[in-house]
Amino acid sequence: MFCSSCGAKIAEGAAFCGACGGPVGAAAAGTSPAPAAGSMGLPAAPVAAGGVKYAGFWLRLVAHLIDGIVMGMGFVALAGIVVAAVGVGFFRNLAASINVNPPGPGAPFPVFPAVLLSLILVVAAVCIVLSWLYYAWMESSEHQGTLGKMALGLTVTDMQARPVSFARASGRFFSKMITGMIPLAIGYIMAGFTEKKQALHDIIAGCLVLRKI
Repeated sequence: MFCSSCGAKIAEGAAFCGACGGPVGAAAAGTSPAPAAGSMGLPAAPVAAGGVKYAGFWLRLVAHLIDGIVMGMGFVALAGIVVAAVGVGFFRNLAASINVNPPGPGAPFPVFPAVLLSLILVVAAVCIVLSWLYYAWMESSEHQGTLGKMALGLTVTDMQARPVSFARASGRFFSKMITGMIPLAIGYIMAGFTEKKQALHDIIAGCLVLRKI
């Protein structure tokens, strides 16, 4: 069958055209390319197949804030576990050591700050791993989204509106590091003005964020 928007040939059962990304409707089931909506003077509908459409920037921002609260609570719990395991006395001795022997030019590097630095690096690594597992596992699960996205009826899919694999969801997560390197958060704001409401990491990973109508 053929795409009703651009006339490209598409696979059976696909929800989106692989060429233009447009939704595949019943009109696409014909044996010949249909005229593009623009050629008939009609705007292409932004609604995707299956009763969903692209999620915009503000919805995604709210979902991100909800996920931030969830992850923040998890990190606080993790910090509590670390403090309980190491002991409050360790941090008291650490503070006292730094106050008595503050690091400076020509001073030997104190043992406690070295231990603290190592601890910070370990906690940071654990936080990154937990964040990756949270986002990648939830977005590749049957829910197709994190708790924040689920609360707002958002789902993460591939370009054909199909569920994403754990590998693709992982690629989307780590692509956010590139998105975050763009000044003024432009990589994220792209979700507000790109045709398919994709942020930079969505484009890199070949993903869409859809919302139920």
